[in-house]
Amino acid sequence: MLLPVKWLKDYVEIDENIKAIADEITATGSHVESIEDRSFGLEKVIVGKIEKIEKHPNADKLVVCKVNIGSEVLQIVTGAPNVFEGAIVPVAVDGAHLANDLVIKKGELRGLESNGMLCSLEELGYDNSVIPKEARDGIYIFPEDVEIGKNAIEVLDLDKEIIEIEVTPNRPDCLSIIGMARETAATFNKDLKEPEIKFKNEVEDVYDYFDAIEIETDNCSRFYSKVLKNVKIESSPIWIQNRLMAAGVRPINNIVDLTNFVMLEYGQPLHAYDLDFLKSRKIVVRQAREGEEIKTLDNVDRVLSKEDVVITDGEKAVGIAGVMGGFDSEIKPTTVNVLLEGANFSDESVRKTSKKLQIRSEASSRFEKGIDPNIAKIAVDRVCQLAEELGACEIVAGEIDNYKNIRKEKEVSLRVDRCNHLIGFELSAEQTAEILNRLQLKSKVEKDLVVTKVPTFRLDIDIEEDLIEEVARIYGYHNIEPKELEGALTVGGKPKIKHLEDRVKKILMSFGLSEFMTYSFVSPSIFDKLELDENSPLREVVKIINPLGEEYSIMRTTIVSNILEVLSKNEHRGNENVGGFEFGNTFIPQEGELPEENLKLAIGFYDLGDFYYLKEAIEKSLWNIGIEKLEYSRANVSFLHPGRSAVISLNGEKVGVFGEVHPNVTKNHDLKKRCYVAEIEFEKLIKYSKENYLFKELIKHPAIKRDLAVIIDRDIDVIEIENIVSKHGGDLLEEFNVFDVYTGAGIEENKKSVAFSMQFRAHDRTLVDGEVNDIIESIIADLNVKLEAKLRA
Repeated sequence: MLLPVKWLKDYVEIDENIKAIADEITATGSHVESIEDRSFGLEKVIVGKIEKIEKHPNADKLVVCKVNIGSEVLQIVTGAPNVFEGAIVPVAVDGAHLANDLVIKKGELRGLESNGMLCSLEELGYDNSVIPKEARDGIYIFPEDVEIGKNAIEVLDLDKEIIEIEVTPNRPDCLSIIGMARETAATFNKDLKEPEIKFKNEVEDVYDYFDAIEIETDNCSRFYSKVLKNVKIESSPIWIQNRLMAAGVRPINNIVDLTNFVMLEYGQPLHAYDLDFLKSRKIVVRQAREGEEIKTLDNVDRVLSKEDVVITDGEKAVGIAGVMGGFDSEIKPTTVNVLLEGANFSDESVRKTSKKLQIRSEASSRFEKGIDPNIAKIAVDRVCQLAEELGACEIVAGEIDNYKNIRKEKEVSLRVDRCNHLIGFELSAEQTAEILNRLQLKSKVEKDLVVTKVPTFRLDIDIEEDLIEEVARIYGYHNIEPKELEGALTVGGKPKIKHLEDRVKKILMSFGLSEFMTYSFVSPSIFDKLELDENSPLREVVKIINPLGEEYSIMRTTIVSNILEVLSKNEHRGNENVGGFEFGNTFIPQEGELPEENLKLAIGFYDLGDFYYLKEAIEKSLWNIGIEKLEYSRANVSFLHPGRSAVISLNGEKVGVFGEVHPNVTKNHDLKKRCYVAEIEFEKLIKYSKENYLFKELIKHPAIKRDLAVIIDRDIDVIEIENIVSKHGGDLLEEFNVFDVYTGAGIEENKKSVAFSMQFRAHDRTLVDGEVNDIIESIIADLNVKLEAKLRA
C-alpha cells in the first residue's frame, strides 16, 4: 500500500522526519518496503500562464507561446496539441532538471528562440497509469485557481514523500489512510483526528428517486445507498488529484474521484451509478445466472457463472459485486443524478470471482481480505460531505440501508500477569489498558483484568493472545529486555515404531531386498489391475481435490500395486533378481474427519526365491522385533494365487497376507515372471513387539522325540494339528515340525496324510517315556475327536 505522508498528516500531527516515521511504524509491526522521494532530480519547474499563442512561421505543427511565470514572461515554442490561451501549466525554465535526467536549456526551434519547455506529467516523473486521460497526450493543465509563479513541484506535492507499506492479510483495516494514521498515532502516542462527517443541507427525500435495495444472496451482508442530485461533472480540485495520484490511482472526474478518495481514506470500496440509467427504481443483489454477460468499466465483455455475485437494476447486471462496476451505468459528463453504493460482500466470493475473471482491482484487493460492514455508511456519507463542500451537487435527504446480521463489538479480557509472562516485561494493568486505548481498543481495568471492547473494524482480534500481541508491538519488541532461555533439555531420539522399522529393514536387506519408495498418490485403475471385487473396502478412497493427473488422483489403500509397478518397470529394463520392500501409509476415508493412516510393510520380488523364501523372510524379520508363533491359513485374496498364498495371524488377529501373485494380476501389470508379494499391517504388530530379548540358559537335560502320521480331510489346515499338539504338550513341547504331506495311492480321495515330528524337553529334569507317552495318547485322542484324524500305519 502507498501511504502519502502529506495525506497521513491530515489525521495525525507528527513532526518527525520521514526516516523516523518509517523506522517507528516498522518497529510496531507495519513493515515499510520503501520510501519514495518523487522530487529527487526535479528542479526549476514553475507554474505559468499562457497569455498569448501564435502560429510558428516556419513549422505547421509548432506554436509560439507567451508564458507568464510571475517574475517574467517567457517565449516558449511547443508542439503540444492541448495548449490554449489562459491555460495554467508547469514550465521548465532554463537549467531545469526533469525526469529521466532531462535537462532544459535555452535554444532555438525552427529559427525562433525558446526559453523553456511546457511539461507533461510524465516528464515530471509520473507513471502513465495514474495520469488522467486528458493529460496523457499533452502538457498538464492546472486548475484555474493555482497561483502563477509558484514552484510547480510543491503545487503537485512532488516534494512530499510516499511510504510503501506491506500490509499483512490479517490487517485489512490498514489498507486505508486512516487505518495507517491510527497505527501511526498509537506508535507516537498522538491523537487521531478523524473527519467530522456532517451535511450543511439536504433536500427532498431519497424515496422520491429510489425505492428499495433487495439482497437475494448470502454473499452480501449490507448495501447502503444515498442519492446526489443536480450533479456537475468536472475535474477534481488539485489537492484531491494530488492525493489520488500519490496513492497510485488515476483521477477521472470529481464524483468518481471522491469515491476513490474515500476508498483510500477509509478502506471501503464505493461505487457511483448514473441513477437515470438504471431501468427500475430498485437495486437487486443476487447470484449471477450461468452464462450471464456484463460489460465492465474496462470495456470488456465478461461471462459469469452462478458462483459470481452481481448487482442489478432489477433487469440486468450493472456491476460485479466487489470486483468492478458496469460500463453502461458509469458516471458520464451528462450525469445529473447519482446513486452512491457502500456495500459489503463475502471475502471468499470476491476472491474466487476476481481470480476466475483475472480482474485485480482496488476494490477486490480489499474485499477479499474482509471489511467491516459498519464502515459502509461512514464512507458513503463522507463522499456526500465532500461533494457538497466542492459544490458538485445537492444531497438528497435520507438513505436506503439493507443490513443483515449486524456486526457488533465483541468483548475480550486480558490477564495482565499472563501478558507480562508471555512477553517478558512488567507493565501494570493501567499501562496495558493505555496502550490498547491508543489503538482505539476501548479498554478499562477491572481488578487484574483489562477488559476490551474490540471495535468492529478490527477483524483480527478474537482472543486474549491477540490483545497481548497488540500490547507487545506497540510497547516495542526492541524495548523488551533479553532474558536467558528457560526450559528443560530433552534427549532426542526416534520413536519406538521407527526403531522397529530399522530392525526389520536390516533383516529384509540380508535377504537381498532393497528399499522401495513410491508415491502415496495412485490411479483408480489399480483396483481393476488387482482384480478387486466391486464392493471391496479397498475401493473406498480419499479423492484428491487438485490432482496432478488421473494417475495421481486418489490416496492409496494398499501398497501392493506400487510394489508391482516397480517390479514391472525393472523387468522391462532387463533387471534380474529384483526384490524390495516399502514401509508406507495407506489412507482410509472417515466421514467428517481426516483420513485414517495405517502404516504397512509391503514386500515383493521375482527371481529371488519362491513362496517359502518369502515366508522365511517375513518370519525372520518379525522375529527380530520379538514376534514369534505366527499363524497361517489359506488366503482368498483376488491378487494372490489361490493355492500359493496365506493369511498371517497373530493371537487370532489377522495381520497380513502373502504369496504368489495371481497370473491374471501379473498379466495386468505386464509382468512375465512369477512374482511374490506380501502386505503386513505393521502398526498391529507394535503391541506384540519386544524391545529386548531375554536369553535363557541352555537346557542340560536330553530331549525325547516322537513322530506321528495322521490322515485328515484335505481341506483341514495343518495349523489345527499344531494347535492341538501345543495345547497338550504345554511347556514340555520344544519343537513341532511337519515333514511330509502326502496324497495319492493308498490314501482315500479328499484325504491327505500329514507326518509331523514333536520334540519334548523339561527344564528341570530328564523326561521319562511314560510322561511323553501320556501326552501322545491325549494328542491322538483329541485329533480324533476334533479333526476325525486317524493314525496312519
